[in-house]
Parts: sequence; structure tokens; C-alpha cells
Amino acid sequence: MNSGQPRDVRPATIRDVAARAGVSKSLVSLVLRGDPHVSASRREAIQRAMDDLGYRPNLTARSLSRSRSDAVGVLLNDLRNPWFVDLLAGLATTLRSAGLVPLMADSHTDQRIGVRSVDSLVRQGVDALVVVGTTSDPEAVAAASQELPVVLAGTREPVLPSVDVVVNDDRAGAELATGHLVELGHTRIAHLQGPGLIGSLRAQGYQAVLREAGLSPTVFLEPGGMSEESGYAATRRVLDRPEPPTAILAFNDIAAIGALSALDDRGLRVPQDVSVVGYDNTYLARIRHLSLTSVDNGNFAVGVQAGRCLVSRLEGRSGDGELHLVPSSLVVRGSTGAAPR
Repeated sequence: MNSGQPRDVRPATIRDVAARAGVSKSLVSLVLRGDPHVSASRREAIQRAMDDLGYRPNLTARSLSRSRSDAVGVLLNDLRNPWFVDLLAGLATTLRSAGLVPLMADSHTDQRIGVRSVDSLVRQGVDALVVVGTTSDPEAVAAASQELPVVLAGTREPVLPSVDVVVNDDRAGAELATGHLVELGHTRIAHLQGPGLIGSLRAQGYQAVLREAGLSPTVFLEPGGMSEESGYAATRRVLDRPEPPTAILAFNDIAAIGALSALDDRGLRVPQDVSVVGYDNTYLARIRHLSLTSVDNGNFAVGVQAGRCLVSRLEGRSGDGELHLVPSSLVVRGSTGAAPR
């Protein structure tokens, strides 16, 4: 699996920038400090040299170049995902109580218009970065972690040595959901597997419970995704099997909505014919006519802990990154019931 680690290439230095721009190291340092007495032409030449070389000032140079901005960059992979709501509430509460202001960027939208979100946040002078959910630019996150504190919230990737990770216990959450379905008498339980390391951990929890129950851990494991469209397509595939499942565990609530739509198109009732479980326990699961059983992954607590990790890094904590696991719970609603005879 690609860990998202940067390639082992010597980073550019102030000396490299000075040589490229044809100026002295001291003049480069003045530009990094924001000195207003440097001419516009030389400032532009130095900035162009930094861009060409991919130069990023280290933390020491950064502290010389400016004072604290008290701004924290928050990178989301797609603002349309309701999973972020509670996590961001917990994160913002902790950051604001520490006098920090979150600046948010949506990497999904930025990617479509050709903007690199991480670079944009770093250029705005944020003091630290929180990556919420899967990122589409792991190399940029890896580079930013060499310059400022970075915390991953709700994702385990990219794997970086000095970055704290705060996530739900995904394997345990999938075990709770699968165990619930087994207790209801289901023996044909499909799992719409999501992407990345988190998708793998949830699949492992699902498979462990099936093995313990004496059921096949692979027959109904179906590649899915994070979107409603992918959940719909994956559900149609498992329903086309000679012996379709009587229960479905989706990767998240949005994919579960896609599964519900696919079942409805086939004239199948939930939960009388097929039970459905989501993951994340977003506001979608609580909508009355959906009443979706879902794994609560403690998103608010994930956000709070991510904020605490970031504040401690800004206060001087150093060393290897730490993994913080937030416990899961299962919220049972009307989308699950006893296996049909």
C-alpha cells in the first residue's frame, strides 16, 4: 500500500534559492521575514526561485519570518459529506477555546479547479494543519509536515512519522455492526467495502465476526466506495447473485442510502426482506423515514481530540506521532430486523 511518504530527495535550501535567484542568502532571509525594504523585482525573483525549487522554509526559518498567525488550516476531502459535521464541531470548539481560528479548504472542489489546497493553506501562513478524511494530495501533506504541525482526523493516511492520528476504532465498529446482524439470524451478510486503510480495517472486523459465527468471510465482500452512487452500484451487484444477501453493511451512511435506493428499485422491503446498516451515524441516519441503523464513530470526540493534539504540538510537544482511537457504538434503528425465513 502506498503510504504517501515523500520520495527521498534532498530538499532545497536558502543557499539553493539564493543561487537560483542570483542574490545573497541574507536577501532571501529578508524576503522570508517579510521585510518591506526589498525591491519588488528582487522579491519576485526570489519567490520565483522558491517556486521553481519547491523550497519550503523549515520551522526555525518560519518562526523568524513571521509571528504566530493563530490560524489553523483544516483540509476536507469533500464538503458534501455529512460525516464532517460533528467532527468539525468538536475540532472548532477545541481550537477556538485555545484562541485559534480554523481556515477550511475543500480539496475535492479545489482539485476540480486546479488549486492545490495544502499549498494554498500553507501560503496563507497557517500555524498548523488538520487533515479531515482521506486526502487526494498525500505528497503535499507529507511536505507540509516537514514545516508545521499536522494532525490527521478520521483518516490514517498518509503514514508520517511526526503526525498524530485521531480516528474511530474502525475494526471494532464493523464488528459491532456485523455481530448485530448475526444475532438477528442473518447468514448472508454483504459488506460494501470502502477505500484505503480504514476500508480494510472495517472489512477485517466484518470478516472476523463471520469467521467466529462459522460463516464465509469472503463470499459477500463486495468492493464499494464512499458515495451514494457506488453504494447503489455495489448493492445491485450483490443482489444479482444466485443467493443474494439478506443483510448489507455499507462503508458509510451515504453508501447505505445508495443501497436503500437499489433495494427499493428491486421492490425489496427494509428490513423485512433485507436489513441495512450504515456507518458514521450522520444526520442522514436519523431522518425518520430512513431510520438507518448505523455505527456511531464518535465524530465529535475525534474532532476534540484532534484539536488537543494540535494545540499540544503548537505548545512545543515533539517526537513521533501518536495514534488515538475513539470507541465505537451501534445505534439500532428501523433498518435492521430478523432474517427472513
